[in-house]
Amino acid sequence: MATWIISDTTPGSGPRVAVKDLIDMAELPTTAGSRPVADSALPAMRDAACVAGLRAAMRAGLARFAGKVNLHEVAYGISGINLAFGTPVNPLDPRRMPGGSSSGSATAVASGEADISYGTDTGGSIRIPAACCGVAGLKTTWGRISLDGVRPLSPGLDTVGPMARDVAGVAAGMALLEPGFTVAADPPRTVGLLAIDADPRVSAAIDAALRTAEFEVVPVALPGLDQVIAASIIMLDAQAWQSNADLFATSASRLGADVSDRLAMASGITAAQVTAAEAVIAGWRATLDALWHRVDLLAAPSLLSFPPLLEEAHILWKLRALTSPVNTAGVPSLALPIPVVGPRPGPIPANVQLIGPRNSEERLLAAGAVLESAVRR
Repeated sequence: MATWIISDTTPGSGPRVAVKDLIDMAELPTTAGSRPVADSALPAMRDAACVAGLRAAMRAGLARFAGKVNLHEVAYGISGINLAFGTPVNPLDPRRMPGGSSSGSATAVASGEADISYGTDTGGSIRIPAACCGVAGLKTTWGRISLDGVRPLSPGLDTVGPMARDVAGVAAGMALLEPGFTVAADPPRTVGLLAIDADPRVSAAIDAALRTAEFEVVPVALPGLDQVIAASIIMLDAQAWQSNADLFATSASRLGADVSDRLAMASGITAAQVTAAEAVIAGWRATLDALWHRVDLLAAPSLLSFPPLLEEAHILWKLRALTSPVNTAGVPSLALPIPVVGPRPGPIPANVQLIGPRNSEERLLAAGAVLESAVRR
């Protein structure tokens, strides 16, 4: 299925945990889903810092390492299509893309081959595959989970987070990433609903889910969102070029064409463009800081519509909406599958992201549990 880079059969009990092959595991190479990276990769000398909780649970027989999973090459893409190691198959509809860059992380839990997976999210790389594969995923607050031992894409935006089939699994994954983590006992009740031009089926699903959960829903408009999205992508691309310039210099012809082309484009981003983007993002952060005085959380689509067919990868770029701006704000976001309203909903559910202030993961998951329970009744 092209999900697994290295599979494992660690004995014990507890959840089976898959790890995105961007994260170092001692004695295993980190390939980043890239042939030129894999060809020169040596076994890691030590685990990434974020793996410490998993290792401790494994030693206690309370968790199992399921293996390392595939991804969009060097984590620089959102389709999940990988020509070097194969594209992980979307278990809900094999004709459709799995989403990226944490494609293997999403398909591992969606297929039932893992209970929890670790992904990374730089511009939507947990939330987009969660939406494509009908699972839950948490993009954590920037800086909350150590990135030591995680191959960088855009260091000022990169985050590590858990994915699972439900909120309880995400919470269990978070407790492995951050031992002692617990879900808050007091769920937020006031949710801002972002006004955005999405597929009517997705908008109706989000509206119905929030109201079924009996949240107090406050309409929210965020002017200038197109400029914020563009500025966020400039920041991501500029940092991605810095992280991969050496790889591009030595191996451009061996990279996937999509990654090579995107890096070539990113190499031309100017200092003036970055400075202008930073000014837009500063205003965006101030807008969100003010918003948290009005609402506890912000609800928005994880994708504006449903995942396109594999041969229509270009369409996915138009559906990403409010993913990269969450990374430039540095705030957490929980992506959750929700049912489509109406007849013949299809195999892939809609997906909502609940966005909260910095370091609000405990309350974000509490709200997610309320929403999940409501829509499953």
